[in-house]
Amino acid sequence: MTATLALNLAPGPDMLYVIARSVGQGQRAGVISALGIGAGCLAHTLAAAFGLSALLMSSAVAYDLVRYAGAIYLIYLGVRALLDKTRTEEQSEVKPDSLASIFYQGVVTNVLNPKVALFFLAFLPQFANRGGPLAWQIFVLGLLFNISGTSVNIMVALLGGRIGKAFERRPAIAQAQRRLTGVVFIALGLRLAFSKRS
Repeated sequence: MTATLALNLAPGPDMLYVIARSVGQGQRAGVISALGIGAGCLAHTLAAAFGLSALLMSSAVAYDLVRYAGAIYLIYLGVRALLDKTRTEEQSEVKPDSLASIFYQGVVTNVLNPKVALFFLAFLPQFANRGGPLAWQIFVLGLLFNISGTSVNIMVALLGGRIGKAFERRPAIAQAQRRLTGVVFIALGLRLAFSKRS
């Protein structure tokens, strides 16, 4: 749990995604995106427990397909945010993304990041007892990691939502924040696209 907490407190793509979402659309959106990322991590935990991550690790083609799909999706979200021509004074009339859509985006951005799958495959078995049921142990360890990570991301979302609320009263800052959100998503997509499998 010490290693888990240290890793989850270190800023990474998931935390940046939650910050961008909560500053942009409020605490509720940030919390929902954190829960979506948690659901994506649960999928990676199951994959690690039942050996699917090993398959992804052994196939360069499968790895690249998942990686590029995730990168394209993040870049799409970023470009969409940048191309939003809505003027700040009209912002109150604009319908924000639905909570279901935000949850789905959190799941997809996490599931389509093969680095997460490889991380779970490399990290979790180190703490398993080889003499016991390995799949069950990896699942429980992944669940503990996920609870810790989701808790950290929810705290980040609550803080980010407060910052976003302060920005709402300053139109120029709010507009810059929307652009920054788009840039963060694009940067995360490019980072994923050009990352090497290690």
